[in-house]
Amino acid sequence: MLADVMHRLAGEGTVRFSAYDGSTAGPDEAPVHFEVASPRAFAHLVRAPGQIGLARAFVDGEINVHGDMYTLLRELQEPHFKRLSKADWKQLAGEATRHARQRAQRPPEEAKLRGLRHSKRRDAAAISHHYDVSNRFYELVLGPSMTYTCAVFPREDASLEEAQHEKHDLVARKLALRPGMRLLDVGCGWGGMVIHAARHYGVRALGVTLSRAQAEWAQEAIEEAGLADLAEVRYLDYRDVAESDFDAISSIGLTEHIGKANLVGYFQSLYGKLRPGGRLLNHCIMRPRNTDPRVKKRGFINRYVFPDGELMGLGHIVRVMQDEGRFEVRHEENLREHYGKTLAAWTANLNANWDECVAEAGERKARIWRLYMPGCQLAFERDEIQLHQVLAVRTEAGDSGMALRPNWEAATPEPAPSEPVAPAS
Repeated sequence: MLADVMHRLAGEGTVRFSAYDGSTAGPDEAPVHFEVASPRAFAHLVRAPGQIGLARAFVDGEINVHGDMYTLLRELQEPHFKRLSKADWKQLAGEATRHARQRAQRPPEEAKLRGLRHSKRRDAAAISHHYDVSNRFYELVLGPSMTYTCAVFPREDASLEEAQHEKHDLVARKLALRPGMRLLDVGCGWGGMVIHAARHYGVRALGVTLSRAQAEWAQEAIEEAGLADLAEVRYLDYRDVAESDFDAISSIGLTEHIGKANLVGYFQSLYGKLRPGGRLLNHCIMRPRNTDPRVKKRGFINRYVFPDGELMGLGHIVRVMQDEGRFEVRHEENLREHYGKTLAAWTANLNANWDECVAEAGERKARIWRLYMPGCQLAFERDEIQLHQVLAVRTEAGDSGMALRPNWEAATPEPAPSEPVAPAS
């Protein structure tokens, strides 16, 4: 019976299994119920063994998960497959053979990008694939901050909104923002950093994004906040920003989309946009080691979530910043535990607003998010991926403008005066 075989893949008492053949295994009161609803699930697995086949079956609804996805993924670890006997594997192989010819087409949600990898046109299509879903969907998942990057939790019990505010403010403090300064935020999303810098620091902030939906939402939010004289978000590739001589640049969650082959040009471009003494804060997901293999170009995350995304190790990124980018790196910190907590909060929002999320983006897209966010949470918790902030300076003649010791671990400042700050001449 299929459920008996599947039950040996999970911890005792945690998961209940059922299958289309009527078999069940595990306690009825288990917090998670894993259901193989159709033999077409095996057709997916025959065509794409492993992670992709399982993901396709889940997105298509051939596999259902009732209960907490995080708990299920935590239990279904790869070592558990060693519990299966030869007889178990024979039964699974026989089931797969019987159903291999069933129709199991590739879900349409898989990204289909064309053109030169990381060309401007293809980058725009990759960003649109993930971000131009529905602004309302993102509001439901991300919360009022509309910030889709790792938060920084000042306390264990801090709310997601507190943590996102702290993240933006930590970036602002590391960049030493002051009234009248000019900030460029590349890959600005829905404008969270731009709005924070203008509202709390009186900074003239420009954000750019390759998502038209993000740019339109952000510009409307800027207008509603009364910050149009200080802040602006453009639908624009960072490579096409005409202005230069910025006092500071923030790159929060963009480097993952740049690609290893383009990293040199990326940091050289940012260096050229800064004035002497200007600071860059690069905040991105990284590999734990420089020797780790890069993200599988055809894995689940790359097919369904972040097409053309590519992660690198901290050492490689710092080397490029220093050697080719000509930056002086002054500080870095690993915030991977914070990203685990951030993803848990986003998952809680998705689950709490499930029906409306499905209405906005469709059940298949919502299923992708329900699978990918807990999976990434586990990856951060297990140190399979990390989140680093690297602070660098365009140092001239040895003058970095930095304090002798880091001075940004201060209390969040009071909001800037409501009256507009005069632009710097």
